[in-house]
Amino acid sequence: MREKRPFRPLLPSRSANPSSDLIVPEHSMAPHPTPPTPAVVPVEASVVNSAVYRDGARIETPASLAEALRSLPDESSMAWIGMYRPDEEQLQAAAKQFGLHELAVEDAIVAHQRPKLERYGDTLFVVLRAARYLDETERVDFGELHVFCGPTFVITVRHSESPDLSAVRRRMENDPELLKLGPEAVLYAILDAVVDGYAPVVAGLQNDIDEIETEVFSGDPKVSRRIYELSREVIEFQRATKPLLDMLRGLSAGFEKYNTDEELQKYLRDVTDHATTVVERADGFRQLLGNILTVNATLVSQTQNEEMSALTQASYAQNEEIKKVSAWAAILFAPTLIGTVYGMNFDSMPELHWVGGYPMALLMMALTCITLYTIFKRRGWL
Repeated sequence: MREKRPFRPLLPSRSANPSSDLIVPEHSMAPHPTPPTPAVVPVEASVVNSAVYRDGARIETPASLAEALRSLPDESSMAWIGMYRPDEEQLQAAAKQFGLHELAVEDAIVAHQRPKLERYGDTLFVVLRAARYLDETERVDFGELHVFCGPTFVITVRHSESPDLSAVRRRMENDPELLKLGPEAVLYAILDAVVDGYAPVVAGLQNDIDEIETEVFSGDPKVSRRIYELSREVIEFQRATKPLLDMLRGLSAGFEKYNTDEELQKYLRDVTDHATTVVERADGFRQLLGNILTVNATLVSQTQNEEMSALTQASYAQNEEIKKVSAWAAILFAPTLIGTVYGMNFDSMPELHWVGGYPMALLMMALTCITLYTIFKRRGWL
């Protein structure tokens, strides 16, 4: 399973030129060849789906953006254009056709935006971050989606594989009553799909946390790293979901001003409820992981203390054995010393010719051993 892929920047790419590494004189009299003009890729190359709807039914499948605009019979119809990873020129061409605001287009070109909702005149610009859980790698893969929602058009710009907007389009086409409510209904369906996509992520994160709890109490030494990595995933998930609540509140605040259909208001409130649940679960995951990390640190410290205690006890037992050995060595050393002194056999030693010398030596040995034994016994060495 592939790892989480970073977003590809949508800036104009420069073609590789092998000669660019050569050192060229500052003033050269040689003629310079004119670089070839890069081929302009038409905007339609980035369009993955295009349709014109009226009263909830598809009436045209235009081949170009200009044709999509011409195919709109009246203000009650709608064009829905889906774009996938357009470059700057392609996005600028679409902006020129539909009159998109330059600041919104700039955000869509740069990408890596925070989820947000902005209004430029009668056009809404929405940034969403979809997420999906990868079971094999236990990672959360994030995608970015930009939506331009105007009075008679919806333009979606995807910078990643998720979310699958083809499923959203099929759902809307199978529900003409909802689709005929216009661009706001399409925006609702996209929001609903993104929020519903968070449910498997929440389930996957919950399963990971359950496994981590088991590993923590089983004393797995690698669990600290897994807690840290999962905490980062949860923080990133929070960044993708938490701004949704402000976005949905902003939409709700404009219901009366922009005469949003009552049925559509109910659908959007349902999305808000689901998003609130997701945000609360993500907040709970972060707090739970913090608690797990604290418990793990406590258990690790407790284990280390137990190991130190066992090591101290072993050291104490070893010291006791050393005391016994040292005591007996001292006891045996005294008679050995006396016997060594009287075993030198010098003629000038007076005790050699004394009748009581041998008994005296034995008595000295016995008294010394008894004295040392008594001292060591009282001190607990023996």
